[in-house]
Amino acid sequence: MDTIKRYNNFDDMELKENLLRGIYSYGFEKPSVIQQKAIIPMISGQDIIAQAQSGTGKTGTFSIGVLQKIDTTLNACQAIILSPSRELALQTFNVMNNLNTYLKVKINLCIGGITQNYKELRNNNHIVVGTPGRINNLIENNIIKTNNLKLVVIDEADEMLSYEFQSQIRDIIIKVPEKSQICLFSATISKDVLDLTDKFMNNPQQILIKNEELTLEGIKQFYIMVGENKYKLDVLKDLYKTISLGQTIIYVNNIKRVENLCKLLERENYSVTFIHGNMEQKERNEIMNNFRLGKERVLITTDLLARGIDIQQVSVVINYDLPPLKRKDNYIHRIGRSGRYGKKGVAINFVTNMDSFIIEELMKFYNTQIEEMPDNIQTYL
Repeated sequence: MDTIKRYNNFDDMELKENLLRGIYSYGFEKPSVIQQKAIIPMISGQDIIAQAQSGTGKTGTFSIGVLQKIDTTLNACQAIILSPSRELALQTFNVMNNLNTYLKVKINLCIGGITQNYKELRNNNHIVVGTPGRINNLIENNIIKTNNLKLVVIDEADEMLSYEFQSQIRDIIIKVPEKSQICLFSATISKDVLDLTDKFMNNPQQILIKNEELTLEGIKQFYIMVGENKYKLDVLKDLYKTISLGQTIIYVNNIKRVENLCKLLERENYSVTFIHGNMEQKERNEIMNNFRLGKERVLITTDLLARGIDIQQVSVVINYDLPPLKRKDNYIHRIGRSGRYGKKGVAINFVTNMDSFIIEELMKFYNTQIEEMPDNIQTYL
């Protein structure tokens, strides 16, 4: 039974007046379910583990919680927010800055040139947002001082506590005061992650959703049997003819395939762009900005953009390659790029004879239906 108290209005949360002004001016009217349940426990100082679907306002939740807790009379770092990618860190920074419009909280984004980070952090920013490697470096070099740290937020916690980031997160946690509050947020949190949190969290309040409740309302999920991998390109071109593609993200499983698919489509005069982790940050920022503004309609990417990236106009996600079963959590993150904040969205999965079992496993794992794509697909958009 769910015993966590819900706050149905931001006005009931006893937030700072200037924070409330920022919330309403940003366009938030009513708190989402995760905001109703997690903001107050976060403000109260409890360690929390919060899981909620993509597109339901997790970033807003921890941003409001953090901003409420900052003491602007104390010129010191009081909160660290950790993100798995620079794109997600930048997005979090932008959300916080918008909510911070009427406050005087100093927020620093730690991506890009490290010399610039050093320079900016000498102003003793109240909140630091960044990726684990960079934040760890800045703490080690005493640029970020942790003696006044109130809380650490770990966004996309299941990825952040996976093997790739685990040692960096551990190195950060051991450098922060024991009294510091730790808050984990993610769309999916595995049992392994929950077991791991026992080592560094203090009796956390869990706000969890079962796997079968994770598939997203408003997103229709379909598959197309393509037979062999070599036929995927022809199927994609047929899709272009069948439906009017608005803002669309196409996922493939590695960087080489991203670039190859983009070249093949461009050769036939399709307007597409791509992004992946081996590109320079400046170029990645420019591509993301153009995509957000609608200057680019179709974006091909790896799982770099599977998590947390909020582009509300995205209506179609195409899994050109299905995520491998060992990364099946990424399926929910990928399709969650469409249907943001209750809008309609469509996920289309290309299935070869070799990986048809993956669709079966995904349906079983999320207790959901992925249907064969109908002829009248346009009516779902």
